[in-house]
Amino acid sequence: MKVLDLRCAHDHRFEGWFASEEEAQSQISRDLVQCPVCGDHAVTRLPSAPRLNLSGATTREGKARPAAPAAAPVTLQALYMKAVKQVLAQTEDVGDRFAEEARRMHYDEAPERGIRGSASPEEVQALAEEGIETFPLVVPDALKQTAH
Repeated sequence: MKVLDLRCAHDHRFEGWFASEEEAQSQISRDLVQCPVCGDHAVTRLPSAPRLNLSGATTREGKARPAAPAAAPVTLQALYMKAVKQVLAQTEDVGDRFAEEARRMHYDEAPERGIRGSASPEEVQALAEEGIETFPLVVPDALKQTAH
């Protein structure tokens, strides 16, 4: 199993696991690999150092090598994914009725609650002119689909 460091065109970095180097190149060239953050298929492999098992290795002077850090720091991408999952869990998907539902809540015609959905740029502009604030949320494809 080969674990490769990958990057999409938007500079999101992630790992890919492949049976071989050839399989990785084949899947990347056929656009089968996509960024888990934005869904981009323009994926490239990053250079990576080989993993060497140096457990118990010592320096030339006979001193033990310092241990590697226990865990990598949490990345901005991981924090974003966590935040998006939280928003998805705590909001109601109203689909293409987003502008209509936002107005109903704004004018006290519907109970106030967290909603999400889709709206055209024109609908978003009209909502803003009515004093209804919205913000875009990019939901990665990986979170839109049911995991198997």
